[in-house]
Amino acid sequence: AIRIGYRHIDCAEVYQNEKEIGEAIVEVIAEGVVTREELWITGKVWNDRHREVEKSCRESLDDLGIDYFDLFLVHWPFPNYHAPFASPDDRNPDSKPFSKEEYLDTWKQMEKLVDKGIVRNIGTSNMTIPKYEATLPHMRILPAANEMELHPCFQQPELFDYVVSKEIQPIGFSPIGSPRRPDRDRTEGDAVDIDHPVVQKIAKRLNVHPAVVCIKWGIQRGQVTIPFSVKSPQLSANLEASVVDPLTTEEMSEMKTVDCNSRLIKGQVFLWEGAKGWEDLWDLDGTVTS
Repeated sequence: AIRIGYRHIDCAEVYQNEKEIGEAIVEVIAEGVVTREELWITGKVWNDRHREVEKSCRESLDDLGIDYFDLFLVHWPFPNYHAPFASPDDRNPDSKPFSKEEYLDTWKQMEKLVDKGIVRNIGTSNMTIPKYEATLPHMRILPAANEMELHPCFQQPELFDYVVSKEIQPIGFSPIGSPRRPDRDRTEGDAVDIDHPVVQKIAKRLNVHPAVVCIKWGIQRGQVTIPFSVKSPQLSANLEASVVDPLTTEEMSEMKTVDCNSRLIKGQVFLWEGAKGWEDLWDLDGTVTS
């Protein structure tokens, strides 16, 4: 990906591939393909490490073979751990609702990473407006970015506008609707972005795959898109989408009609005893669910 022209690498301890990514980074830097300063490397602290943020960060840096992160995120606002590849019905008995006090303690640890120079920017992920309202006034260093699910069928306009108004850069994961997401993240009624008639119509005009339309839309909207692929032709097409044949103003307006509030990554495995359902994770009633 770096050889093709990619410069943003989105990492996380829970992805279990940081050592392999680190080997690739060291290789391309040694070959002179790119310098460290030309890369933007994002990392994340996983849920079960909210009390040892610096240790988690330094371990990821070591695995990646770098000495600083450009951006380091709190992956989820809960310290609720689940085993890798857990099923949707699995529950950790130690899981609990969001705690403002515990989150702010984690955030203070994040701020110290900036103070020590091992992280340039810190940010949030999978946050909600009620959680922001509870925590932002108490932060010394405000989030530079929020990573959130964003794709044409799930545009999150209220949260998107909120973070932009706070000068928090939205980063959109699952930008084409995550068609290869694991079975545990699939539920009946989930929208399929690349099958939407509007997306397909625009794709036909541009003679591109519908996934490329989704990426173009995200970039033109102002969000950082982080598509996933391991195939070189798809990597090239995704990168080209950022600079070639933008959607027209009319098409961008038409893309707004694609939104059907279809959240795909619901986070069921993070639920606590007594939670009614995945909706409790996202504060859908406008208040922090406890």
